[in-house]
Amino acid sequence: MAGYILRRLAWTPILLLTVTLITFLLGSYGPGDPVELLQGQYSNPEVVQRIREQRGLDRNIFVQYVHYVQSAVTGDLGESFKYRDRTVKELISKRIWVSAQLGMAASLISILIGIPLGVYVALKQGTWVDITIVSITLFFMSLPVFITAPFLLIFFGLWLGILPIQGWGGFFDTRIIMPALVLGIPGIAMLTRLTRASTLDVLSQDYVRTARAKGLGEFVVRSRHILRNALIPIFTVIGLSLATLVEGSFITEGYFGIPGIGSLAIEAFFSRDYPIITALVLIIASAFVIANLIVDIGYHFLDPRIRY
Repeated sequence: MAGYILRRLAWTPILLLTVTLITFLLGSYGPGDPVELLQGQYSNPEVVQRIREQRGLDRNIFVQYVHYVQSAVTGDLGESFKYRDRTVKELISKRIWVSAQLGMAASLISILIGIPLGVYVALKQGTWVDITIVSITLFFMSLPVFITAPFLLIFFGLWLGILPIQGWGGFFDTRIIMPALVLGIPGIAMLTRLTRASTLDVLSQDYVRTARAKGLGEFVVRSRHILRNALIPIFTVIGLSLATLVEGSFITEGYFGIPGIGSLAIEAFFSRDYPIITALVLIIASAFVIANLIVDIGYHFLDPRIRY
């Protein structure tokens, strides 16, 4: 296991270098000049050239990339084009934690409701309970964010008046409830269906029938033999979804006025703020690499037969 982890970690810098190089080249040769864009229609060529020299944009593209990598290793992700005299690290660090808290709350809602509900539905296969819950999950999976978000705002915020409709106060603030529900409801539906399918597959295995034939209690059979083996594909989805915590959701954050990373990413794309875009791609790629490694390690603990 230790050798496998070391090999995976050894490939991580190569992967991240490849991702950042592609993003850096696309940003450099993509349409539009961010410096001229910031100057507007009355841009001064001399000012534009001076900004290029100050930021090193007049140098060879590969020289710029090497300098960027050297700075990124030390934690310096450059300065934003749009937000003058503010570093990318300063802009991202505050907002990414906000989006991560919102993502964690949504994930907890999805996991704590979706997995038990999926197991329950699988054990009720073929009954009216199974059909009803599966139909409901299909309905909620098909609902887009721009329908659920306004509905919750109107229902809980305007009609009932029990929840604040806008702003941000942290993980333990009531203002996180509605946006977490908006992001968590599709996750509940997805995990319920996935857990149901995985549990039904495990229920038909010989070792489950053998455990019951030996006289083991139903609780032991369900927890030790059914649920543990059914969790393997579910753990994959949950593990990879953790990497999306740093992405944010610009639609949900926009509806509820949350200062997360999603709105910053949209602003960076429209203003061609390539330092922010490159930094976000680097962070998200790193998150997926770490999530994949955690999932692979977790397989061994869920099923000791898995070896690397």
